[in-house]
Amino acid sequence: MTTTAVIPIKQLADAKQRLGGMLTSDERTRLFRAMVEDVLVAVEVCPLIDEILVVTSDAEVAELVRGFGARVMPEPENPGLIPAVTAAGNLLAELPDNTLVFVPGDVPLITPEDLEVVLDGFGSSAEAEFTIVPASDLGGSNCVACSPPDCMEFGFGEDSFRRHLRIAETRGIVPIVTRLPGIGLDIDTPDDLNELGQTLYESGQEKATFTYLLESGILERVCPDLLRLEA
Repeated sequence: MTTTAVIPIKQLADAKQRLGGMLTSDERTRLFRAMVEDVLVAVEVCPLIDEILVVTSDAEVAELVRGFGARVMPEPENPGLIPAVTAAGNLLAELPDNTLVFVPGDVPLITPEDLEVVLDGFGSSAEAEFTIVPASDLGGSNCVACSPPDCMEFGFGEDSFRRHLRIAETRGIVPIVTRLPGIGLDIDTPDDLNELGQTLYESGQEKATFTYLLESGILERVCPDLLRLEA
């Protein structure tokens, strides 16, 4: 059994536009790059993941991820998260005994242990299997695992967690739902960034994202009370 982590990354430049009222374009780009690095580290270290497949047409992203041993697949002509993961699933399904695990690039709290929880024993059944880790608010789908890789129709977007459960039901698949705080927090809004800053500060995790938030001064702007207490 080969388990492939699929990470779609559209582009680094001017990413995370919903943080535009708080961060400059350059800050958002650098923040997203740091988050992607943290995700890649967790995926690369996880012993249950055999390879990394990044779906992107951004040359800077391709250069970054190859440093982690990732294979790069160009984005399909039809842009978007659903076409990207679907194309990756179809590609992986061409090989026998393959499992797909989708991981977004904006869940910097993810750990190798989180991924082990998702993947331990996964793909061992002769029947189609589907595991999903919802966002903390039970809205989005922050990680999905599929065996075989093309067993699901993907429905990412608003309220995708519940949509994926319905899709699995129509396909006769009993979904496994796993809630993991480290994967559950994806960074899109100022509130997400505030929660991320507090969590990283209090946990003491050595993350590229925390280093950037601290050295750039963003952490002080986002979570001023934390550093005030330290002083």
